[in-house]
Amino acid sequence: MISKILVGGTIFITLLTTLEVVKNDTGPSVHSSSVDTLELTSAPIKPVWILEGNPEARSHEHSASADLSASTAVWESTAGTFRWYFGWDETVYILEGDVDVTDEDGKTIKLVKGDIAYFRGGTWATWKIDHYVKKVAFMRRPLPKQTASLVYRFTDFVRRQLDKL
Repeated sequence: MISKILVGGTIFITLLTTLEVVKNDTGPSVHSSSVDTLELTSAPIKPVWILEGNPEARSHEHSASADLSASTAVWESTAGTFRWYFGWDETVYILEGDVDVTDEDGKTIKLVKGDIAYFRGGTWATWKIDHYVKKVAFMRRPLPKQTASLVYRFTDFVRRQLDKL
């Protein structure tokens, strides 16, 4: 059955291998932790990004998907102003404190405890933290739209075929 699915080249083998890793992942199906008990470690902000102050950041990677396309982390920082590059799509949930975020177009928003915000991958923002902020970050590696469409359609097809096995 697999040889029928794989007719067409290397990309299909790679995708099937990725699907098998996800399907055969031996880790727990649910991974949970209390934010209060996670051990955050130093996660320095690049010095060239710092615009003002001496912000000290710490983080803890809580989880990552088996295919490494998504992860969840807890991150905190003390006071300071800095630029931040979002290499991946990132959705944040503010747990404590607040931050003023200015996007590439100059629009500033204040995020406070309980707020959710989305940052598109491949963009910059300026973070101004007056005292302290702590967030949960949900990060996802974006694919180019055409590639994503092809990959998602193909993986759906492969999953349907695997379900028949």
